[in-house]
Amino acid sequence: MICVIQRVSEASVAVAGQNVAQIAAGMVVFVSVHATDEDHDIIWTGKKLAGIRMFSDGQRNFERDVIEIGGSILLISNFTVAAETSKGRRPSLSPAASPETGREKFDRLVVTVRALVSNTQIGQFGADMKVSLVNDGPVTFLLNSGEK
Repeated sequence: MICVIQRVSEASVAVAGQNVAQIAAGMVVFVSVHATDEDHDIIWTGKKLAGIRMFSDGQRNFERDVIEIGGSILLISNFTVAAETSKGRRPSLSPAASPETGREKFDRLVVTVRALVSNTQIGQFGADMKVSLVNDGPVTFLLNSGEK
């Protein structure tokens, strides 16, 4: 799995003009399921998202995780994160999982993260989503289970 993680002070997702998810302080995670992802990638990614220290303790940055601050996670499926962009001008999306596999593994990631972080919200899989967020910092990290 490949994730783009952004520390936010607030975020929301709308589909067809209707708000489907909203969080206060925490993180927005754009998740792409890679075609080669397996169960261990889902578990590793879920634990890493819950435990990554990307919040301030009031004195130093990157000392607390989302659980310690009582924050939220907003998971958004985004197959374009897996795109291969090194050749040509058109990104290749072939590294991403098929929509069926992507949905099944994304849903399993949601279950894994919710078991660790109770306030976990999600966008709408496969929808044309409008994501609004206020990046806090800005703080943005890349997480790739294939590089663990």
